[in-house]
Amino acid sequence: MLQDKQFLLDLRKHFRLNIYEVKIWTALLSRGIASAGELADISGVPRSRCYDVLESLEKKGFIIMKIGKPIKYLAVNPDAILERVKKNIKEEADELTTQFESIKETDEFKEMELLHKTGVKHIDVSSISKSIVGRTDVNRHIKDMISKAKSSVVIVVNQENMERKIKLLKNFMPNFAKKGIKARFYAPQNKIIIKKLINVEHVEYDANSSFVSIDGKEMLFMVSNKDVAPDYEVAIWINSPFFVNAVNVLFEGSLR
Repeated sequence: MLQDKQFLLDLRKHFRLNIYEVKIWTALLSRGIASAGELADISGVPRSRCYDVLESLEKKGFIIMKIGKPIKYLAVNPDAILERVKKNIKEEADELTTQFESIKETDEFKEMELLHKTGVKHIDVSSISKSIVGRTDVNRHIKDMISKAKSSVVIVVNQENMERKIKLLKNFMPNFAKKGIKARFYAPQNKIIIKKLINVEHVEYDANSSFVSIDGKEMLFMVSNKDVAPDYEVAIWINSPFFVNAVNVLFEGSLR
């Protein structure tokens, strides 16, 4: 049993000992009384460390030293040790609790509270992300996003969605230049469809995904495959500048 690694690890965790202390302690429990040399031989702990470990165990109340020649060590009843460990843990917990309670009165804690009240914006998750089901609602949402664009529109499409996305852009493209909106259309090469682009830069890209990004703040991901029925088409909308910018950086990096 003393050689069982998991057994030793469990004792180490339960009684808050290091591995040498566990090995010496269990060796002594198996003998009841023994000298340092005997314990070193039984436990496998180096003799050079054995006395330090025994001294540590004695201070913690796990063993008792019996004066004599040679000095012998007695194992304390595990029940008594368990109660002592429980008491020590409770005392430490009480001390930590008192320390944490006193933190409330410090200037640093009061400053943290002030920062929380004045500098933290509480976010309603439902206001920054949602799922959209059905092609009609997805198209409507894309149009709504593009209509609110102020600086940039990025559309990434695969072969199947090219013509559909251009149709959605149709009424907005003439005004992109007037509003100073930089629009990019990432899609596979298709001369017939690409000719329909006005005021939109086409970047040849063989995409296996489809999404729309507006002003580096909003993004709509298409998550359905091409074979799904229109009523079951699903997209995920996210309104988070941090997330959208991160995705844009990764996407731009994939083009290099």
